[in-house]
Amino acid sequence: MPFDSTGKISFDHIYTAPDPRPFFGTLRRVGYEIPQLAKPYFAKLIAEHPAERPTVLDVGCSYGVNAALQRCEATMDDLYAHYTDPDVVALSHAKLIEADRARVTDQGGAKFCGLDASAPALEYALSAGFLDEAIHADFEHDDPDSTQRKLLDDVDLVISTGCIGYVTEKTIARIARGSRPWMAHFVLRMFSYEPVADSLAGLGYDTAPVAGVFRQRRFASAEEQAQILDTLDTAGVDPTGLESDGWLYAQLYVSRPEGAAALATALETSD
Repeated sequence: MPFDSTGKISFDHIYTAPDPRPFFGTLRRVGYEIPQLAKPYFAKLIAEHPAERPTVLDVGCSYGVNAALQRCEATMDDLYAHYTDPDVVALSHAKLIEADRARVTDQGGAKFCGLDASAPALEYALSAGFLDEAIHADFEHDDPDSTQRKLLDDVDLVISTGCIGYVTEKTIARIARGSRPWMAHFVLRMFSYEPVADSLAGLGYDTAPVAGVFRQRRFASAEEQAQILDTLDTAGVDPTGLESDGWLYAQLYVSRPEGAAALATALETSD
């Protein structure tokens, strides 16, 4: 597979299929697990948010994986087993949607909205009932239109599990200007969250890290690992015992206007 501009293997092709089977079939081979590790943190934020039924915006949501984990009471292993099961692989597109809709057990909790540049991924997540709303847009280059702005103005919590670094402070600031939602972003250690935090500070936000690191996935090749180790070295990030051992790692940052330190401390008890 080709490399993207960051030195990582490009998985772009798995985000444009009409359904998630190529996504899960490919990422299972590299042990992609960050959504599973993020799940309890997002659940705790949803439970603690003062909104009676928080609206959650997942930035870079692809096929609504984070929403599916919450709504289907599933783990990543469950989803990997489901989408790679030979009987499921053989299903028609329509039958797969029908099967996935039957997996959704929780529609009374948070409301989920997804933001992504892949129209097929968003369409599937909506059809399967993982998402309630979708925004197909590129806020790196464009301001939200009136319809998108209306959706963003209702957002209570913004989450992401790997898009920061590809999505920058431009997108995050455009999202935050409306309802000033809480934010929780899992950011690969090769990328700095500082530009996002600085941009949010201009909108009255505080930012704090949550203690610990979180495995995203294994390196797809020795070449990819070597390139990322070079990137980390340039950024002054020590990979010893982490990326040097073969895995990409992320850190969790929370941002909110009311102050983030207490929220970050509370999240450190999540498991």
